[in-house]
Amino acid sequence: MAAHLKKRVYEEFTKVVQQQQEEIATKKLRLTKPSKSAALHIDLCKATSPADALQYLLQFARKPVEAESVEGVVRILLEHYYKENDPSVRLKIASLLGLLSKTAGFSPDCIMDDAINILQNEKSHQVLAQLLDTLLAIGTKLPDNQAIQMRLVDVACKHLTDTSHGVRNKCLQLLGNLGSLEKSVTKDAEGLAVRDVQKIIGDYFSDQDPRVRTAAIKAMACKLLSDDYEQVRSAAVQLIWVVSQLYPESIVPIPSSNEEIRLVDDAFGKICHMVSDSSWVVRVQASKLLGSMEQVSSHFLEQTLDKKLMSDLRRKRTAHERAKELYTSGEFSSGRKWGDDAPKEEVDTGAVNLIESGACGAFVHGLEDEMYEVRIAAVEALCMLAQSSPSFAEKCLDFLVDMFNDEIEEVRLQSIHTMRKISNNITLREDQLDTVLAVLEDSSRDIREALHELLCCTNVSTKEGIHLALVELLKNLTKYPTDRDSIWKCLKFLGSRHPTLVLPLVPELLSTHPFFDTAEPDMDDPAYIAVLVLIFNAAKTCPTMPALFSDHTFRHYAYLRDSLSHLVPALRLPGRKLVSSALSPNIMPHEDPSHQFLQQSLERVYSLQHLDPQGTQELLEFTIRDLQRLGELQSELAGVADFSATYLRCQLLLIKALQEKLWNVAAPLYLKQSDLASAAAKQIMEETYKMEFMYSGVENKQVVIIHHMRLQAKALQLIVTARTARGVDPLFGMCEKFLQEVDFFQRCFIADLPHLQDSFVDKLLDLMPRLMTSKPAEVVKILHTMLRQSTFLHLPLPEQIHKASATIIEPAGESDNPLRFTSGLVVALDVDATLEHVQDPQSTVKVQVSYPDGQAQMIHPKPADFRNPGPGRHRLITQVYLSHTAWTEPCQVEVRLLLAYNSSSRIPKSPWIEGGEMSSQVETSIEGTIPFSKSVKVYIMPKPARR
Repeated sequence: MAAHLKKRVYEEFTKVVQQQQEEIATKKLRLTKPSKSAALHIDLCKATSPADALQYLLQFARKPVEAESVEGVVRILLEHYYKENDPSVRLKIASLLGLLSKTAGFSPDCIMDDAINILQNEKSHQVLAQLLDTLLAIGTKLPDNQAIQMRLVDVACKHLTDTSHGVRNKCLQLLGNLGSLEKSVTKDAEGLAVRDVQKIIGDYFSDQDPRVRTAAIKAMACKLLSDDYEQVRSAAVQLIWVVSQLYPESIVPIPSSNEEIRLVDDAFGKICHMVSDSSWVVRVQASKLLGSMEQVSSHFLEQTLDKKLMSDLRRKRTAHERAKELYTSGEFSSGRKWGDDAPKEEVDTGAVNLIESGACGAFVHGLEDEMYEVRIAAVEALCMLAQSSPSFAEKCLDFLVDMFNDEIEEVRLQSIHTMRKISNNITLREDQLDTVLAVLEDSSRDIREALHELLCCTNVSTKEGIHLALVELLKNLTKYPTDRDSIWKCLKFLGSRHPTLVLPLVPELLSTHPFFDTAEPDMDDPAYIAVLVLIFNAAKTCPTMPALFSDHTFRHYAYLRDSLSHLVPALRLPGRKLVSSALSPNIMPHEDPSHQFLQQSLERVYSLQHLDPQGTQELLEFTIRDLQRLGELQSELAGVADFSATYLRCQLLLIKALQEKLWNVAAPLYLKQSDLASAAAKQIMEETYKMEFMYSGVENKQVVIIHHMRLQAKALQLIVTARTARGVDPLFGMCEKFLQEVDFFQRCFIADLPHLQDSFVDKLLDLMPRLMTSKPAEVVKILHTMLRQSTFLHLPLPEQIHKASATIIEPAGESDNPLRFTSGLVVALDVDATLEHVQDPQSTVKVQVSYPDGQAQMIHPKPADFRNPGPGRHRLITQVYLSHTAWTEPCQVEVRLLLAYNSSSRIPKSPWIEGGEMSSQVETSIEGTIPFSKSVKVYIMPKPARR
């Protein structure tokens, strides 16, 4: 045992401890940002006067603030607020607090206590109003916190007794937005008194200040339609309309009766009553709102066209009710008529009124108003209601026709446009047609052309009406020859809509005789062409009509079919074959063979990365050719086909400019390739601007792809410049500018970057830290490699896309007689053009005149020169004044239309940025023009002045 213990004593014990090696964290590049609160504190401390502090605050308001920096900035602002004595500086600080509380990702409940505390100690009424507006912003940001809502409502109620109308306005606005009608209180809101917000706001309907009454009405719907201040009545009308649109089918009782009525009908009657208001502003507003109340009952709607109201404003009683009343009255009868009670009761018109008395003939009063603004609003309201009710359209037709004789041109024009919108629901009688055609003698070209558009879609009841319309249109053609194209188009639709009415008129119109041959009319006569256009379009759906034609009529048809194919349809004539349309109208767009061909062509192109460069170029060229031809044949696919062809053309130019064999030559032999690549980059830039600004319906998905293509063109320009430039100094600025543009692209389209996988910009952003520290030569080398390795991006096509186009009607450019004028003076050249799918033409369309000596004149037409005859269509009618020095012989000047653009118009801006400061730091706004019409050549001859 002792030996065993000794052995245990001398035994050595060992212990193994494994120590894990700590991993050294990898260092990450962190960009330090200057503290916004520290910078603001330094600026405010530097201010020596309230004006300096206000200037610093204004500069700070233009800069964005991140969510994590908002609380520190707010504390600095509050600290300065307590020290500041100038009310204008405190007002700006209160405004900034409200703006900062709306920052995404920031919870403003931490600053509510401070805002309420400074509100209680503030004496300036303007600052008080701004602080209440800040509290409204805080409460709006926290809609789920009932305790904060109730506390803010309590604060607003305490300041309702303020002497300033601005403070009371903000209090009512806060009550209207944050006040609740629920009486239940959550646990966190216990201890706070529940206020009756409706009663509080209602108490201020009779405030002495009309601005406070207006704010009270805007906080809650009211019945102050008889207030003595027009702004109060205007707000009341608008809110009654809002309530009627929210709860149209609600049943409301009629005062002093047992009758009930739909809420929308009751609101319609009250708003109709305001059409007779003393203020023309209220009358205009009431008339406009009537047009949007489409759910009104038909008998209420029809009552607005009749000044005689039903049964003296009372409900019509049934025969049983009248018999019962006669039996219970016990009165004697005169004996002359059965059931005739001798003593007639006196009617109390104020007893039971189903609708207000002003609703009786409301539209009649509106159409006869002394202010033309009210008449226009009444006409527009009639149009909107007539579009939803065919029966009402027939009843209001006489009133609209009478408005054609209004003394104001704008009212007449609006009446014509209104009748054109409801023309599908009406048929004109002869007396109405006679009144309509009398307007053709109007001296205004806009009125006449609008009437031609109306006749295009009008239904005429008799053949005498067709004959009358034709005679009046020919008189118009004789008096105003410039209306030729509009009259021909009018007769085209008039004939196609009334083939059976035109048929009995054909012998008279063509002057044919069953026994005698008549003289052949002159084909240069515009009136004869007008008659033929009417007859040929009627013959398209009337197969018996060609049997009445004479031999020369068939020859004239062949001539007009070739020269005026847009006015003369294809007819099935003896000895001629009818060319049928390629597409049946029953085929859906996705089943259209042309649409399927377009999709298949684009899908074939998107597999380009699997082909060799030579095969890629050939496939692109064939596809571009097919798309261009498809756009020429199918007008409905022209926009999509041209848009896709333009994008593919940009890709083809980029591929040709990056060919391997052309970049392996030595720098001295590089001049030819430099010119080719530089021209390709310039052309790609121009094509991308066309894609962005010449097409309507372009969505943000397409804008990203367009800007990506433009960024590739700028990279190509940088590579070409680096190969040909001497020295390194110029490249530093160019590389820095390009990298700033890449960063700007990332900030503008950050939401769309996941859709740009393996693209040029995707690889560029991955290498941005390396590019920022590399030399220009290495940057150019990296850009060249990435351009050649970038994939072909899929261009998603929008549902509806249309290309902007223009057709110059006048000058025609066919005359050989020059316009002669004295040198140094001016000559007026009439320009008439049709614009298709142009967005905001008043600010983008310009007229360019190019002289033979290379001078160019740019004219910006007036907004009044543009007309809008239909959706997507505009008409430009203007005069261009030409002037030049004396010439020895006549020469041609070219006239064409340009589309102006601004590259910054589609770039998204942050709400904190004012005046586009963010974009100006990276790239200057590029402005340019794109020709979108064929040029027309006009002969002019400036003569030397006589001495």
